[in-house]
Amino acid sequence: MIYVDADACPVKPEILKVAERHGLEVTFVANSGLRPSRDPMIHNVIVSNAFDAADNWIAEHAGPGDVVVTADVPLAVRCVATGAYVSGPTGRVFDETNIGMASAMRDLGAHLRETGESKGYNAAFSPKDRSRFLETFDRLCRRAKSLSAEAGGKP
Repeated sequence: MIYVDADACPVKPEILKVAERHGLEVTFVANSGLRPSRDPMIHNVIVSNAFDAADNWIAEHAGPGDVVVTADVPLAVRCVATGAYVSGPTGRVFDETNIGMASAMRDLGAHLRETGESKGYNAAFSPKDRSRFLETFDRLCRRAKSLSAEAGGKP
């Protein structure tokens, strides 16, 4: 299963393209409207507007071998802990080798913004980011399918 933190996700079309190629189900989770799909492999979950409602829903459902797409580092921390494969929309992989540093850097950035030491501007999403995401996401989907096949589950 692929879970997508869908609010402001810039790579939804790419996710659908790769998921279809691999025959994987996709669940988009958001607290605002999502475009409905007639594809039985695509699911939309609308959660409340409560703080972190989408993140909580994904963290409760993602597990070993699932793929999660999120730019939210605290959600990535929770999903990596469950054994899910996690990628940001720029193709950055979060795993047990780097999630601690990613979390620490996020906390440092938040502190610097709070103290006025940093303006906190993010780089614009680029075609290079989209390309890197496609490559990373495809690799994670192949890993998830391989893990499922080894465990005797559906691909």
